[in-house]
Amino acid sequence: MENRDFKYVMHDLTNVYLGARYTYEELLQEDEVPFKLKMIISHYILKEVAPETKLEDHIFYLKETDLSFFVFRQMKAKFRMNVWKEEKDGVKTPGYKSQVYKIQDIVGNEELQRKKDITLVEEMHITKLGLMSVSV
Repeated sequence: MENRDFKYVMHDLTNVYLGARYTYEELLQEDEVPFKLKMIISHYILKEVAPETKLEDHIFYLKETDLSFFVFRQMKAKFRMNVWKEEKDGVKTPGYKSQVYKIQDIVGNEELQRKKDITLVEEMHITKLGLMSVSV
């Protein structure tokens, strides 16, 4: 049986939520992924990364000059991540803290780059309006 943790596609009225363990190849084969997103992946993102690249891995290697970064920013991509923190709410209690980051807050963030191996990326969500604003 295949492990489906963090591999899901959900929609609400204004957003699309994708589990971060999907590879781009798997997203292209998933029926629930919007057609427009599949076209964006194949037209823009796969020109920079291999199809077997996972969403969770790709975001830590993006640069501000990459086409993928501009596409994610245009789609208003946000990522829910559990980041290791030494303090929680001002108290010196180490542990993971769940937080949502915009793509521009991840790319170039030295703290997140240092902690990328111990950071759990759960999901990416994009706005449907942002998705529509990208031309293919």
